[in-house]
Amino acid sequence: MHRPPSPSTSVAPQELRAYALACLVEADPATKVAMVAAMAQAELQLDPTAPLQPQGPVPGRPERPELVPPRLVGRRSMVTQEGRAMLVHALAHIEFNAMNLALDALWRFPGLPAEYYTDWLRVAKEEATHFAMLVAHLQVLGHAYGDYPAHDSLWEMVDKTRGDVLARMALVPRTLEARGLDAIPPLRAKLAQAGDIEAAAILDIILRDEVGHVEIGNRWYGYLCEQRGLELRTTYAELATRYEAPTLRGPFNLEARRRAGFSELELGDLPS
Repeated sequence: MHRPPSPSTSVAPQELRAYALACLVEADPATKVAMVAAMAQAELQLDPTAPLQPQGPVPGRPERPELVPPRLVGRRSMVTQEGRAMLVHALAHIEFNAMNLALDALWRFPGLPAEYYTDWLRVAKEEATHFAMLVAHLQVLGHAYGDYPAHDSLWEMVDKTRGDVLARMALVPRTLEARGLDAIPPLRAKLAQAGDIEAAAILDIILRDEVGHVEIGNRWYGYLCEQRGLELRTTYAELATRYEAPTLRGPFNLEARRRAGFSELELGDLPS
């Protein structure tokens, strides 16, 4: 990745949602990470109703990795360094998309309480940190972000739900990101068994933070259902059908899902 310019060398927006949009359209990953870090440290105004328009493609992304259907993303054994590099690359791409989805949630949906925007600022900062850690470890393994193909399933749902914040909260953080709560522990175990203790430690940090991210999605989904007079569980089922959300499959990390705010009734709705 290119060395990013210092954020202080350019004129940055002074309003939070505008700054988030500027980060989102930035194509260079390292520059995007630096901009998110600068945004998180800046003292910014918040205008929840300001009309905003992207000044570039959403999201901004580099020419590589090549985006392919999920079935075409290669996999190799964890016992080889290249196999571990392919896994770390796949995880880095997920975190790159997660950073973008947090930025999109920040700028796209107007008129919400100030706490909504500060919550998603926190998510953007933590996802940027996850991405940077994984890219640094990928370099230790002799590779760079973009060396392998990747799929774009997470962003596809972000794009589908761009017209309704309720659908976004239901189907991105509390559905697709919640799948990470289930997937991370077995991946962490495989990496540790293969001797990649540094990668396993990164996944410990990601799992800890992702519980909080899913909790944010759960909390705002509940808030929006209450505001609209909707029943939480039936509304979720309707949205999952309408937007063709992927079918959930176990095993499920029930303990992490509880900490992320899912009720026992919702956990009972999961397929056995």
